[in-house]
Amino acid sequence: MGKNLLEVTINASIKAGEEILKIYNSNFEVEIKGDNSPLTLADKNAHTIICDYLNETNYPILSEEGKEIDYEIRKKWDYFWMVDPLDGTKEFIKRNGEFTVNIALIHNQKPIMGVIYIPVSQTLYFASKEIGSFKIEKATSGFQSLDELVFKSKKLPLNTIKNKFTVVASRSHLSEETEMFVDGLRETHKEIDFISSGSSIKLCLVAEGRADIYPRFAPTMEWDTAAGQAICEMAGKNVIDYNSNAPLCYNKENLLNSWFIVK
Repeated sequence: MGKNLLEVTINASIKAGEEILKIYNSNFEVEIKGDNSPLTLADKNAHTIICDYLNETNYPILSEEGKEIDYEIRKKWDYFWMVDPLDGTKEFIKRNGEFTVNIALIHNQKPIMGVIYIPVSQTLYFASKEIGSFKIEKATSGFQSLDELVFKSKKLPLNTIKNKFTVVASRSHLSEETEMFVDGLRETHKEIDFISSGSSIKLCLVAEGRADIYPRFAPTMEWDTAAGQAICEMAGKNVIDYNSNAPLCYNKENLLNSWFIVK
């Protein structure tokens, strides 16, 4: 089950990323959704492509662009796909390249498989319980098999050498509480490096070891974190609910995440 599903997920994310890039490199228009968040044709087209791939698996899909599914239906799902077809729409609109395609497979409220694709750099992160967590650069849809992709990829975490404790935080959503938390870290670690990044890339930076911690004391939704949590957990890292001190869980009645810390 695992390998075939992961191949489908990786292909879906790369194909969606290719479509996103076409629009990114054009004069795209931005519309505002009902919750005042921006939406582009890239979100919609990527959503369609991903659903075309994932519908073949017969698991239901919960996507940011199709989230109005009643909890009474959702709560009966054992397995389902959690999808953010374009995470970091604000970064997309700013044209800074820091946006991703996020796809996770959830089983009993836990992410068991995750894929994050960064279209601009063609960087792919992928993880499952069977194989662990991996990163490959210049990933395109031409790979022959998952085994070939794994062979060419680097297992996470990477062997990175850092001289300072490194914090990664949001480029667009840095809250006052996050700044206070970082100030507290400075008392423990004399020197701190600080990385700003958009979208789910922040979770990937902890998974690969480039950052030691990612505190998030601002709102996120389940589809923002599910794939990144899988990639982090399969790399030996943790995505912890700040209030309960337990891993973030999914398919809650309210799809809003609690504050969390990745380390």
